[in-house]
Amino acid sequence: MEQAKFKWVLRERSQEKPARLAEFSEQQARKVQRFHSSFKEYRPTPLTELSQLARDLGIKNLFVKDEAYRFGLNAFKVLGGSFAIGSYIAQQLGEDIDALPYVRLISDDVRSRLGAKTFITTTDGNHGRGVAWTANRLRQQAVVYMPQGSAAERLENIRAEGARAELTEMNYDDTVRYTSELAQQNGWVIVQDTAWEGYTEIPLWIMQGYMTMALEAYEQLQVKPTHIFLQAGVGSLAGAVQGFFASVYGDSCPLTVIVEPEKADCLYRTAAADDGQLHNVAGKLDTIMAGLACGEPNSIAWEILGSCSDGFVSCPDHTAAQGMRILGNPLAGDMKVVAGESGAATVGLVAEALRDERLSDLKQALQLDENSVVLCFNTEGDTDKANYRRIVWDGAYGRE
Repeated sequence: MEQAKFKWVLRERSQEKPARLAEFSEQQARKVQRFHSSFKEYRPTPLTELSQLARDLGIKNLFVKDEAYRFGLNAFKVLGGSFAIGSYIAQQLGEDIDALPYVRLISDDVRSRLGAKTFITTTDGNHGRGVAWTANRLRQQAVVYMPQGSAAERLENIRAEGARAELTEMNYDDTVRYTSELAQQNGWVIVQDTAWEGYTEIPLWIMQGYMTMALEAYEQLQVKPTHIFLQAGVGSLAGAVQGFFASVYGDSCPLTVIVEPEKADCLYRTAAADDGQLHNVAGKLDTIMAGLACGEPNSIAWEILGSCSDGFVSCPDHTAAQGMRILGNPLAGDMKVVAGESGAATVGLVAEALRDERLSDLKQALQLDENSVVLCFNTEGDTDKANYRRIVWDGAYGRE
């Protein structure tokens, strides 16, 4: 359906569980968390309860898992890149990753057996910074390419981790293809969360890495949510979190909704078409939600999302801006959450559906009411501080 520039489609969950769901079990999530906890920087990120906001919106409660605190990097992405690189090294050495905590990964023994490796990736900022951070910690090299329009601050943050980083004149998906070609030409290891034919192992490891975030939230919640809202670019984060909660909750999994920018809504289009094919979005992918500006779905993620998710919503940019302002200006009694454009998209959608009378059909479709307990994930903080201030201070991208 479509109303006030929002588009949405609802789907029935498949009765047949996807085979890949087993790769996102609680047991696997705990294995991933053990790896991450071996880094001295590891701390569980906070789960923020926004009870006053929930009351104002007319729902029972609202929780936000705040990844702005992750490893001091202001975003969740390092979870995926680090676990993928660790898993790759473990595979090269013929060992289980449980036997390769951080202290072993940086040992002279591992260095002598593995040799020097260069890890290359495409990013809008957060993923590349995580890959660069991990390579730097493990005494390896990183090369990072960013699509056109990427923020200068994000580029400099990547370079500060010791990586070689450059901007391109291409969109995200074309930059991924360019990165893949460079990896093949130079014998480098590409660390990308977009899967394609012949390249699925590392994207799966990246997705599994995100489960540390989901497991923490699961353990921190004192009440089971009725709704989970997940933002999506290629769908790796959404697929990983959806896979984890579908595994632990089974048939009683909360209603899960996938949120995308209207300029890069490849998962919404795939769900709406419902023809067994993946549907891409081409062109500039011009959205303020830079972390979600991806036009080609991750096929692994879609296997899970297409079977387990209940709804897909395509949103205008003001949705994310509204979420940033709401989280950054809390009601009395609530904690402030500093959320970037991609991080605030889900809270923005929930707020718009509940506050804008033009979206009453969307509110009804999402089954949001006084009994709803909502879980969202703030996937990034103010990783582009200048734009954060334009939106939160100056009111850029206001409601229409």
